[in-house]
Amino acid sequence: MQAYLRSIDRPILVACGFVILILAAGTAYTAITQGTATFLSPVYLLQQLKVAAFLGVVAAGMMLVILMGHIDLSVPWTVAASAMLATAAGGPEAIPVGLAVGALVGLVNGLGVAVLRVPSMIFTLGVNTVLRGLMVMLTGGFSPTSMATPPMAFLAKTELLGIPMAVFVWALLSLGIVFLLTRTPMGRYIYAIGNKEAAAYLSGVNTRLVILGAFTLCGLCAALAGILLAGYSSKAYQAMGDPYLLPAIAAVVIGGTNILGGQGRYAGTVVGTILIVLLQSVLSVMQMPEAGRQIIYGLVIILMLLLYGRGGRSAA
Repeated sequence: MQAYLRSIDRPILVACGFVILILAAGTAYTAITQGTATFLSPVYLLQQLKVAAFLGVVAAGMMLVILMGHIDLSVPWTVAASAMLATAAGGPEAIPVGLAVGALVGLVNGLGVAVLRVPSMIFTLGVNTVLRGLMVMLTGGFSPTSMATPPMAFLAKTELLGIPMAVFVWALLSLGIVFLLTRTPMGRYIYAIGNKEAAAYLSGVNTRLVILGAFTLCGLCAALAGILLAGYSSKAYQAMGDPYLLPAIAAVVIGGTNILGGQGRYAGTVVGTILIVLLQSVLSVMQMPEAGRQIIYGLVIILMLLLYGRGGRSAA
């Protein structure tokens, strides 16, 4: 039991250490160059938490899929398509339409992986390409002109008790994911499938239904992120989800989730999300050239993968 707890908690502790190190580096830099500890100000931290909420919503859904040993590469255009169709719908039905688009995409992905048995990397990449083509055809290749609805802007821009509403949305989603993974049969089945799908099937688990449900939830999370991003930007735009695919995968893996499935804690995904957002922010404030940012960003991810990405799977 102790070895199991160490294998789960150590990546989270290391990621927390990286977060503290990044904050310390940013604080020292701003203290020297600007004479103020900008990175420790509540305003800055809340702003970064708001940015992290968008990535965190995507990473939450991605974790469910990765825990089963799969991956969802359709996230970029699921985010964009959900946001574009939600803003195009307008009115009170905007958010339900956006969520329905995400659920439909996730359902298609789940059918392709669970029923047709196509490798998830290949099938979801194909779905992503189809979505991109459909959205380009819908808009004629031009930027959409429809604007985000007031409820979308409310969820993304407003504050409650000084805390961005997007953070509350992320927190509520996080509670739901934690409850799903720790208190429901589906959560146990997700871990079981990630450890050995054949063994889970022989134990009586309806593996197809679980995979279908996990991909659908991943699509819903991507759609929710698209709705929030559209509300924050006041409109949807082409390729708005592209910057969130690799960071979402990195946040999940950096947080200690085994890329091969079967092992991981949601708390690690939250810490990994915050780490990536803070790293991007610090490198931006330091005005480091884009090439240098990519090198450092990539080295941190590779280091974490080398430390924990090769670990064996553990039972749920």
